[in-house]
Amino acid sequence: MTFEPESSASAWVDLSRYDQSGFDRGRPTGLILLWWLVQAVIFPLTLHNMSGVRCWLLRLFGAKVGRRVVVRPSARFTYPWKVTIGDYCWLGDDVVLYSLDRIEIGAHAVVSQKCYLCTGSHDLRDRRFSLQTAPIRIGPGAWLATDCFVGLGVTIGANTVVGARSSVYRDLPPGKIAWGNPAQVYRDRVMNEE
Repeated sequence: MTFEPESSASAWVDLSRYDQSGFDRGRPTGLILLWWLVQAVIFPLTLHNMSGVRCWLLRLFGAKVGRRVVVRPSARFTYPWKVTIGDYCWLGDDVVLYSLDRIEIGAHAVVSQKCYLCTGSHDLRDRRFSLQTAPIRIGPGAWLATDCFVGLGVTIGANTVVGARSSVYRDLPPGKIAWGNPAQVYRDRVMNEE
């Protein structure tokens, strides 16, 4: 069976003209393929408590990873050499760092399970569907709860909490609690006295 589009409709984009030749992956193709193999085979085979091994592998491939960082075996990094993770961070199960551009995660930040940090998209006004990238910055002490999406170019301020299943398309200021799609700030984050 062949798909027959509506006769009055035509595509506004021409994917035959798509061109990524100007995009810099940051490493030679062979090293990229080696990383993808290591991530697909070795990461999942490491035990739950072997974050040190996973952090070592990330460093080996160019990531800047701080002390005592927890990275779960199912976390995914497109290009680790474009990632910086501060001391004492936690990255949960099934986290995806789609690092076509820089991703910086400040010290003591938590990126919970199934979060997706997306530094790449496409220009919806361009008939060639050209690639766009912009860095993502997660401030120190921030917490992205389960299944958050963070779009390209976003900065999440220090100590800000983003509620579960939120989508963040704009910067969030420091010390706030935000949630929703799109995420909105609802109140200040106040800490208990010690």
